[in-house]
Amino acid sequence: MRIVTCSALFSLVLSPVWANDFEPSMKAYLENSIRNWATAPVLIDAINGQNARTSGYSQAQIDAMDTAWRAEVGTASTPTITPVLENAAADFLREQVVKSGGQITEVFVMDAHGLNVAASAATSDMWQGDEAKFQQTYPVGPDAAHFGDVELDASTQSYQAQISLTIVDPATGAPIGAMTVAVDAESLM
Repeated sequence: MRIVTCSALFSLVLSPVWANDFEPSMKAYLENSIRNWATAPVLIDAINGQNARTSGYSQAQIDAMDTAWRAEVGTASTPTITPVLENAAADFLREQVVKSGGQITEVFVMDAHGLNVAASAATSDMWQGDEAKFQQTYPVGPDAAHFGDVELDASTQSYQAQISLTIVDPATGAPIGAMTVAVDAESLM
C-alpha cells in the first residue's frame, strides 16, 4: 500500500490537468449548501443599503477606499475595515461559517461596485471589482457563478476554492451584488 501525503495529493490536484476536476463538486456545493441562505434578508438589506450609499461613487473614491483598507490590514486602527466586519450581515456570514463545520473558511458579500459590504473575516482588500469573483458574476447577470481554482490561502493557511455568485434581490429579481464563499478543498473531494 502506497501512502500519499496531503502535500503530494494537493500538488497533483493543483496541476492544470486536475484544477477543473473540482468544478462539479463546487457546483454541487453551491446548489446544496449555499443557495439556501444566499438571499437571506439580512444580506439583501445590507447590499441594498450600501448600493444606495455608493451608487454615485467614482473610481477614484473606490480606489481611495481600497487603499485605506489595505493600509489598515494588520493594524490596530481599522476605521474602513471595522464597519464591514461588525454588522448584522457579517454576523450572519460568520454563523454560516460555523454551521458549515469547517467546510467554509470565509465568506464575504459585495455591492454593485464590488466593494465589500460584509465579511466573516478581513479580506486582503476592499474592492473586488477588478477580480474574476466579481467580474464573472454580478455584471453577467442573475444566474452567474464563478468557480475559482484551488489555491493556498495566505490568511487561513489552507487549500481552498472560491465559489462566487450573483446576489439577486428576491423582491425585484434584479442583481444587486455578489458573494464569494471560500470552501476548504478537502471537503470538495
